[in-house]
Amino acid sequence: MAFVSREVFPGVWHITDAMGVCMTLIAGENAAVLFDCGYGIENVREYVGTLTDRPVRVLLSHIHHDHALGARWFSETWMLPEDLPYMERYTGLKQREEVRKASEARGLVPEGDFLNDPIAVPRELKEEEIDLGGIHVRVIACPGHTPGSAAVLVPEYKLLLTGDDWNPCTWVFFPEALGIRAYLKNLREILLPLAFEKVLCPHREALYDRKTMEKFADALTEEAIVNAPPSQTGEAMGIRTAAAVLPEEQVIVFDRDKETAERRVTCF
Repeated sequence: MAFVSREVFPGVWHITDAMGVCMTLIAGENAAVLFDCGYGIENVREYVGTLTDRPVRVLLSHIHHDHALGARWFSETWMLPEDLPYMERYTGLKQREEVRKASEARGLVPEGDFLNDPIAVPRELKEEEIDLGGIHVRVIACPGHTPGSAAVLVPEYKLLLTGDDWNPCTWVFFPEALGIRAYLKNLREILLPLAFEKVLCPHREALYDRKTMEKFADALTEEAIVNAPPSQTGEAMGIRTAAAVLPEEQVIVFDRDKETAERRVTCF
């Protein structure tokens, strides 16, 4: 298996799969939580078993394929219900064929029956605090990247796991994503008030300081949004996107048409 992991805190591993996306394992004395499970081309359940022998509960930050296709290796997962309408789009056969082609282009052969292995409908995740034994995981709903996006706070380490609601390169342009201003409002009012000092995200291996995320939010002003230049990122999906470049080489790509609609509502 091509997984790579590092223990960023005692009992907390940030894991990168062969396709380059990250997930995080938090293990306590009695149980563990795996936050996301990657593309699923490798047996993530088996790999997690090399890091902990505790029973593992899998929480999905959202339903997108690079976070949820690894659910095929588990009998059950949990996810906020607002993302369930998009399950077929991101875990169905068409998406799996695209992932298989992308993996094979990298010289990777998916393990097992990647195209046909079933994925159980995720059980309903709620905002709650999960006691793992000596360490806790607090689930926070934060709509933005998707309507059912979730983040996780590990209070003992003042550690925030953002899902795709924040990466140094954040995408808020998928059809189900909130508009840029609604996204930013939730980032500022839900995530930033939390008591955290360190941040892990799914598309970087690094452990970030809180200040990096604060600079991202502070720089995303109304002027930065309105004047963001066009981006080609959404062209393949037929979406007109713009990209605001922010401090510390951060960027956010968003749907310009949704932004324009938000601005019209605000004006009236």
